[in-house]
Amino acid sequence: MATYFISAIDTDTGKTIVTGLIAKYLQDKGESVITQKLAQTGCVGISEDIIKHREIMNIPLSPFDKDGTTCPYVFPFPASPHLAAQLENTEIDIDIINKSTNILEQNFKHVLLEGVGGMYVPITSTYTILDFLEEKKYPIILVTSAKLGSINHTLMSLEIAKKRELNIKGIVYNNFPQTHENISTDSKKVFKQYLQKYFPKAGFTEIPIGYENKSINFSKVLSIQDV
Repeated sequence: MATYFISAIDTDTGKTIVTGLIAKYLQDKGESVITQKLAQTGCVGISEDIIKHREIMNIPLSPFDKDGTTCPYVFPFPASPHLAAQLENTEIDIDIINKSTNILEQNFKHVLLEGVGGMYVPITSTYTILDFLEEKKYPIILVTSAKLGSINHTLMSLEIAKKRELNIKGIVYNNFPQTHENISTDSKKVFKQYLQKYFPKAGFTEIPIGYENKSINFSKVLSIQDV
């Protein structure tokens, strides 16, 4: 059994697509895999990110999706989860999320837990995703890109992960949106250098433009024994 946490340097970086693609990769290898969402804001009903995962995996929603196990907290207001919960007069209970993960771990070999925004997003007013990762010690796959600000956000994420003694398994570089070749080439070089500095055993994988028609090998960001 392996549970991975899919994080990102910021919101709208592509971690939902990456989570679905990794799940599809494992599924195509005959592995038992399910995705989970820590919390979803800006929608109602079943998490729209979970729905996107299933579309990428080309499978229907599972009973665990329909009963809320794969995403027990869904809030209509599009904001940080702590605020979205407050506006519904509630607070996210991390024990409920952990219970959901435990249920999924009992039924699948691999669980891919997608986060919300970046690594320092508040889950409650006093507890962040970073606190959660420090507590759970999940191996982390960090999603980044070449968008403006990504170098700063990526290097800060790597440095704070190192200081918190988190386990970065690798970086997935999202080539969308497409940018100038000089920018993407340079940012990839910078990320690989700093990954080598902070997490020399971690891997690096890219999501190409037009990923729908291409085969992506995620073995470099997953444990060898798990794939």
